[in-house]
Amino acid sequence: MADKLNHILKLGDPRLHERSEDLHRDDLTEALEKARFMGELIVEFRKRYGAGRAMAAPQIGYMKRIIVINTEGVRVMINPVLEKKSQETMELWDDCMSFPTLLVKVKRHRRCRIRYLDENWNEQSQDLENDLSELLQHEYDHLDGILATQRAIDNRSFALQESFRP
Repeated sequence: MADKLNHILKLGDPRLHERSEDLHRDDLTEALEKARFMGELIVEFRKRYGAGRAMAAPQIGYMKRIIVINTEGVRVMINPVLEKKSQETMELWDDCMSFPTLLVKVKRHRRCRIRYLDENWNEQSQDLENDLSELLQHEYDHLDGILATQRAIDNRSFALQESFRP
């Protein structure tokens, strides 16, 4: 059986820099199938790398605005919108399933709100802070074709995980 993780697009793939399109209700059945698969990929990635809580659909080449988060169960966020980003920021070492051995030091908003449609097409919103705020900003960037490498604080903000010493 082929390695499921090979379905995740890797750094250098030009599709990772494309902006995703809004999902239309007519596409919901296919989208939920993709979201289920993304949930499985998160679990597999976590087993292999000891990290991984969420991913955006463009990371598997599905160019729709969907985020799947798997922290306390799987949640599907359709057509999310980030808003109310705090002025207060934080610096952290960010990782990504599209470059699993690389860390990138970035600056993110400490708090934000995300609005989205759930898998039943109901509107939801959630106020986020700290690690969840950072996580959703990272995934939201993927929807706009922005990678953490583009958000690096400076040219010394890169480290390989195996040699990283915070």
